[in-house]
Amino acid sequence: MFAWFQRLLPKRGNFFELFDAHAAITLRAAEATTRLFAGEADAAALVAEVKDLEHQADDVTRTVLQTVRVTFLTPFDRSAISGLINRMDDAIDAMDAAITAVSLYDVRTFAPDMHEMAKLMLEAARITAEAVPLLADVARNAPRLHGMTERLVHLEGEVDDLHEQGLKRLFQKHHHEGGDPMRFVVDREIYKHLEHISDAFEDVANEIDGIVIDHA
Repeated sequence: MFAWFQRLLPKRGNFFELFDAHAAITLRAAEATTRLFAGEADAAALVAEVKDLEHQADDVTRTVLQTVRVTFLTPFDRSAISGLINRMDDAIDAMDAAITAVSLYDVRTFAPDMHEMAKLMLEAARITAEAVPLLADVARNAPRLHGMTERLVHLEGEVDDLHEQGLKRLFQKHHHEGGDPMRFVVDREIYKHLEHISDAFEDVANEIDGIVIDHA
């Protein structure tokens, strides 16, 4: 009778596999986004790739949020699971917003600061993809996870510095050299989107830190 009852209960859910899948998709999107901001010629193909990956990530996020509602036993608090996958999804959504702006305004050249911000974003995506699998054994991996989240927070600070530096250069260029006002507006928007990517990865770090504190 008890075995029959157990079979009726929802399973624990494959949350770790879903987290890993989302992180891997986000890393691929970060790689394509960085190539775009490096000025690679086939911009349209890179934009299409990121958009396809963003849709894949949405599917994973939806699966996590549906699974957490019907799973009897979860590895972490339900709010922690939802919070982590939503913050991870915010990162790839911000990438999609950045490449959408590039595509919409047909931008073909990028300031060096934008490329540097994209490279730091790629590092953050790599760290996240390395950190997420460690959540399967939080107690053992707590010190390593803490070091990774510290690096993510530090990267966000580096991106903030590049953002401020880039905006200052952008203003000076257009103020003193009489540049195109529309290009100023477009570049400022792109800088904003790149900063939002970094902010999202910092939020991922905070979610991971919360899980470590609660479960290590």
